[in-house]
Order: sequence, then C-alpha cells, then structure tokens
Amino acid sequence: MKKTLLITLTFAMIFACGKKAEPPQVEVPAEEAPVAAAPVNQDSIDAAQQAEELRQAELENQRIEQQRSLLEDMMNRLMAEEIYFDFDKASLTEKARALLAEAADIMQKEPTLYVEVQGHTDERGSAAYNMALGGKRAQSVVQYLIDYGVSSDRLKSISFGEEAPKAEGVTEEAYALNRRAAFKVQIIK
Repeated sequence: MKKTLLITLTFAMIFACGKKAEPPQVEVPAEEAPVAAAPVNQDSIDAAQQAEELRQAELENQRIEQQRSLLEDMMNRLMAEEIYFDFDKASLTEKARALLAEAADIMQKEPTLYVEVQGHTDERGSAAYNMALGGKRAQSVVQYLIDYGVSSDRLKSISFGEEAPKAEGVTEEAYALNRRAAFKVQIIK
C-alpha cells in the first residue's frame, strides 16, 4: 500500500506540474498610429531666419553705436585739454605730441570722427601776423596727426588769431592761455 500511495502521489505531482497554468489575460492597447508631422512651411522658416538675422544686425548696430559714442566721448575729453604753444612759436611740445598720439589712436579706431583744429594767439603782434601764426599752429597739429596716420580728409585747420581769447588781460598767464590750438570733434556718418 505504501508503494501504491507513493506511485499515486508521484503521478499526481507529474500531472500537476505538467499542466501549465494559463497566465491571466491582460489587454494590451493597440499601438497608436504615429502622429503625422505638420507640413514644413519653407516661408515660415525663411521668415524666422530673416527675423533672427535682423535681430543680430540690430544688436551689432547697437554695439557699434555704443563703441562710437565711447570713442567720441574719449576724444572730446582728450581734446578739451587743448594744446599750448610758446611765445611766437608753432612747434609742438612733448606734452602736445603725447596728447595728439592718443587722439590719433582713437581716430584710427573710429573712421567717422572728424576734427577741426582751431589756432589761436595772444594779442601781441598785428592782427595779420596773429592770423598767420594761428594758422601755423593749427597746421602743425594737423600735420602731426597726418604723419601719425590719420587721413587728411578727416582734418581741418582754421585760424582765429587773437580774435577768440580764452583769457582776458595783459598778463603773461593770460597770454599763455591764449596761445593754443583748440579742437572741435564731430562724428560724420
């Protein structure tokens, strides 16, 4: 009997193990059909590219204008110093040359800067002599800038002689302030 029970149990286990249990049925949703991409409109792509190019160009123009404005301000501050001359002379001092070298560097960076150099004298001497001396002073400044590399068509010289004094009086201090070259800076686009 033991043998029969053992055989029965063995067959029961074989049949029980041999029968596969069915997995639970899970519904898998059907794959959704791929969404068709919207048709590409070349006109809208071109318009977007043009808009971006315009935006970049505008940013570049703003950067250039800021640069120009800074250079113009630097030039005006630099030229506000004026250049002074010895009595009856039109030759440039070392201080004047250093100032003009800075101005020339700025002018070479910004080709829209134009400078008018105004020559002045003190009241000693005749009006004709002073007009000629003022012209020589202005021209010595212009020539230095040209020699430094600034185009002559961006420079102008004019003489005021004794007609536009910076300081009134007949003292050596007043005379020294009137023996000068002054500057007028412009941006011409």
